[in-house]
Amino acid sequence: KHKKISQVWWQVPVIPATQEAEAGESLEPGRWRLQRAKIAPFETPSRKQQQKRYLKPRPPPGPRDVPSPGLPVSVPILVQRDAVPGARKLRAVLEKLRLSHQDISKAAKVVNGVVGHLLHRLKCESGFGGVERLHTGSYYEHVKISAPNEFDVMFKLEVPRIQLEEYSDTGAYYLVKFKRNPKENPLSQFLEDEILSASKMLSKFRKIIKEEINNIKDTDVIMKRKRRGSPAVTLLINKEISVDITLALELKTSWPASTKEGLAIKNWLSAKVRQQLRLKPFYLVPKHAKEGNGFQEETWRLSFSHIEKEILSNHGKSKTCCENKEMKCCRKDCLKLMKYLLEQLKEKFKDKKHLDKFSSYHVKTAFFHLCTENPQDSQWDPKDLGLCFDNCVTYFLECLRTEQLKNYFIPGFNLFSSNLIDKTSKEFLSKQIEYERNNEFPVFGEF
Repeated sequence: KHKKISQVWWQVPVIPATQEAEAGESLEPGRWRLQRAKIAPFETPSRKQQQKRYLKPRPPPGPRDVPSPGLPVSVPILVQRDAVPGARKLRAVLEKLRLSHQDISKAAKVVNGVVGHLLHRLKCESGFGGVERLHTGSYYEHVKISAPNEFDVMFKLEVPRIQLEEYSDTGAYYLVKFKRNPKENPLSQFLEDEILSASKMLSKFRKIIKEEINNIKDTDVIMKRKRRGSPAVTLLINKEISVDITLALELKTSWPASTKEGLAIKNWLSAKVRQQLRLKPFYLVPKHAKEGNGFQEETWRLSFSHIEKEILSNHGKSKTCCENKEMKCCRKDCLKLMKYLLEQLKEKFKDKKHLDKFSSYHVKTAFFHLCTENPQDSQWDPKDLGLCFDNCVTYFLECLRTEQLKNYFIPGFNLFSSNLIDKTSKEFLSKQIEYERNNEFPVFGEF
């Protein structure tokens, strides 16, 4: 019995996008960008012709066999929607990923209890008295997948009257200094040669949490081993719920100059929305910059997770997108599928360690760029889920092939640069994604 393979190239013939270096938006010399593809005339093949194309599963391609992508188009797609290979399977996967309100509430209640306990203790500590919880992450973005056993929590601390000194030329990492440093400043204890030490502050933050979890009697909480270079303190609650707690400095000033060309949502969510978002505070997390084979432990990295939450909560060009039955899109469904694809591949190849440096943030960043390229709600019609998801896969593959994925807020910061993720790992992931797409994503049914 022949197996039908997922491929949509015959349904939407595309003229390859012209690649050109874009002045002012380049990550570095030679930075390529994708232009919107145009539809070419075609005839829908007969059922017999379709079957001929899917006689045998194709083997995984080599690293250089990744095809050039065709982005979603702004004109109506002239294909039979039921004929899209894998569309029904994708909907079944989304149904499997749907989390019940009861399961989410139960896990969230446990997490909130522990977080509340830790927050109360931190408020009593010198240097952390003004700490508050910032509600960000996939739980609040409503794009959480799989079992509700992983949570991200951010504790924000407003820090006035500071100056930022950019570290390296990425625009993402900074050294923090105080404009004035009176002795009564509670953060003076974390200074290292006039620089607010990220490592010192994170170390004290971690020590307080480690002490306090021993005072939580009604819940089993342990602290997991520190991950090198990670800004998060990871807790395991009741042996099944993982919680990453991250400290963040809140700055209520203008965003750094490195973000000027970022957040390209003018044609998607409007210039007004962009202006309003840029008036909100921004955050710094104690994420150390890569320095040779080690890390610069005094640096802080920009974070805009609260803005990401805002974008995903109000993601449509139309203000009523996904708020009623008449106006819906499949943007979030595509993001969930992309996150799940990466998650399943990481689980499948966890022993090889090729995928250790990839995270859902890479998928989310590529997704935001694709939303910018395709801003119309009609380009994300739920009835075209198969095509939209394939476009997301194609775009991500192109990012891997070119080794270019610019941070959505900091265009000069390439998340796929060779010093962050090696070329071999990117080729390995590209090869596995191609294999999955060519064979209707068998990994979705594993684990």
